[in-house]
Amino acid sequence: MPKIYQTLPLIALLALGTSLSAQDTTADTAADTQAEAGATETESDQASDPAAEPATDATPQVQTGRAAQEDPTYIKEEYGDWQLKCFRSEAEEDPCQMYQLLTEEAGNPVAEFSLFRLPEGAQAAAGATIVVPLGTLLPEELKISVDGGRPKTYSYSFCTMVGCFARIGLTQADVDQLKAGAEGQLQIVPAQAPDQTVDIKVSLDGFTAAYSNVSVMKN
Repeated sequence: MPKIYQTLPLIALLALGTSLSAQDTTADTAADTQAEAGATETESDQASDPAAEPATDATPQVQTGRAAQEDPTYIKEEYGDWQLKCFRSEAEEDPCQMYQLLTEEAGNPVAEFSLFRLPEGAQAAAGATIVVPLGTLLPEELKISVDGGRPKTYSYSFCTMVGCFARIGLTQADVDQLKAGAEGQLQIVPAQAPDQTVDIKVSLDGFTAAYSNVSVMKN
C-alpha cells in the first residue's frame, strides 16, 4: 500500500529559519562543534556497521512469465447454423453440446442456445440452456415455438453479469418438432417495456445433424 508523506508548510520552514538566524554567535559555534562531533560519530558507526554499506551484489528481480491457460472449449464441427462445441477433459472423448449464437436483424448477438442429450429413461430426452439479456422481465417467462406453432413456456433459473439463464428439459416430441422445423423462435419481455415482446429467431438449419453428434450428459 503506498505511503503518503506530508511535508512542513513553507511558512513553517521560513519561521524556523528566522528563529535560527536570531541565535547569538556563541550558540552557533557550539552547535557547529556538536554537529561536527555528531558527523564524526556517524561516519565511524557507518564504517563499522556492515548493514549501512550499499548492496552491490543484489540480483534484480525479473518476471519470467507463465504459460497462458488454454481455452477449455473448442468448436469441433459445424452443421448448418449450429456448432458442435466441446469441452477439453481427461476423458477418452470430450463432451460436446450443440450451440448457436442468436442475433437480431442487424447481426448483433442477443441470446445463446445450447443443447445436449440426456440418458434414456430420463424425464426429458434433451436438456438445453438458453441465455437472454439482462433486463428481461423474469415473471413473464421464456416462450419457445417452432414455425409459428403453439409456444411452450419455461421459467428462468438465475441471472449473472452475462445474462439470465433458463435451464430447460425437452421431451422427445419437442426434439422431433425441432428436427422437422425450419425456424424456431424465442420470445422474451423486456422489463422496461412490459407491454411489448421481443422475438428472437432460432435457425434450425443443421439441427438434426448436430443433434446426432451431441454427447449424452450423464450428470
